[in-house]
Amino acid sequence: MHAIADLGFQFCTPIQAEIMPSTLAGRDAAGRAQTGTGKTAAFLITVITRMLRNPLPGKPRKGSPRVLVLGPTRELVMQIADEARQLVQYTPLTVTSVFGGMDFDKQRRQLTQSTDIVVATPGRLLDFKRQGDLHLDQVETLIIDEADRMLDMGFIPDVRKIINATPQKGKRQTLLFSATLTPEVTRLAAQWTTDPVTVEIEPAQVAVDTVEQLVYIVTREEKYALLYNIITRQALDQVIVFCNRKDETRRLADLFTRYDIDCAVLSGDIRQNVRMRTLDSFKAGKIRILVATDVAGRGIHIEGMDHVINYTLPRDPEDYVHRIGRTGRAGASGTSISFADEEDSFYIPAIEALIGHPLPCIQPEEGWLTPPPPPPPSRRKPRSRDDGSQVVPPGRGRKRSQRPRGPRGSDRGGRSGRSGAPRKRPGSGSAS
Repeated sequence: MHAIADLGFQFCTPIQAEIMPSTLAGRDAAGRAQTGTGKTAAFLITVITRMLRNPLPGKPRKGSPRVLVLGPTRELVMQIADEARQLVQYTPLTVTSVFGGMDFDKQRRQLTQSTDIVVATPGRLLDFKRQGDLHLDQVETLIIDEADRMLDMGFIPDVRKIINATPQKGKRQTLLFSATLTPEVTRLAAQWTTDPVTVEIEPAQVAVDTVEQLVYIVTREEKYALLYNIITRQALDQVIVFCNRKDETRRLADLFTRYDIDCAVLSGDIRQNVRMRTLDSFKAGKIRILVATDVAGRGIHIEGMDHVINYTLPRDPEDYVHRIGRTGRAGASGTSISFADEEDSFYIPAIEALIGHPLPCIQPEEGWLTPPPPPPPSRRKPRSRDDGSQVVPPGRGRKRSQRPRGPRGSDRGGRSGRSGAPRKRPGSGSAS
């Protein structure tokens, strides 16, 4: 309870209230829930409580966890492990995270010590299992998070091998969570669980109840001016800007850097240790703007994040829900702003169908499209700090007559809508 109070939890979210009475009693569970619903805390509080109520009689074998949590990405594993460490800080329980892209021997040393909870990606976990550094025959609770993503990324064969190394499903507790309960995911749940309690939290609940949403209809050339004006005029201190491609994140970060706005890039081609330092710096408030792709941004969990901006709309509507789930988490309020040119607008109907309501689409007033002033001059190319953020030495830069342009894309107009100015809370606008 001490750790729960430290994290500021006062009330249960809908999924916590529905699922925890059953999971605390030892039942299996299969739940449909997006990120930001409080599901991570739900399953972590369950397993921590059950381990504290039922301590082992003797010293456990090294490399034999009591709880195993599987996630599809390194970022998600890091997020879950970080939250688990906060929840066990006043207990003797230990947490170990295992994922690729980091020092193999360092992770092996951690595993060879006594560990109660292991949070892992499937591939790296199997590497340690094959070498005899990890033993799964004592697992009491198996948690599979984002099962639909596991399926999409081709991890299910590896997950099957891992599950076959744990006790039979009648002798372990299994909790499975997925953003969507497709027929394939439902079949997996039936294979891996016994008489599970099923809980479904609609995606619309995440989008409507906690996140204000607004779409600005703009041309490609107007995007950066609008983005710059929203961030600077509203004095946003911490914001995530999502792009679809890695080259878009680099171009956008370069533009921010030219205007002395502290920013960093988070994309799949950046080394894992740099990505971790970048996230730590962003959480600490040392970086103002994080420009991210979907793959790198999916596991970002930052308390108090007020704004998420979609510089380009995602092609997959589920990625839209995951993006806006970076704000408005666990019942808190947040704002999502999206820019849509003619190309982006084609993806709006699919997003609206998924979240179950129309998105308010408006055209910004001309004053919000005013190009920013010429950037300070610079002589040399930006260099990267260790945390992934950009540094620009003083000097001579572009000609003052040049107008900044956003990342390449369609330069055609978007679908029509009523005009309006971004407000202090841009998501409060609505369609006429």
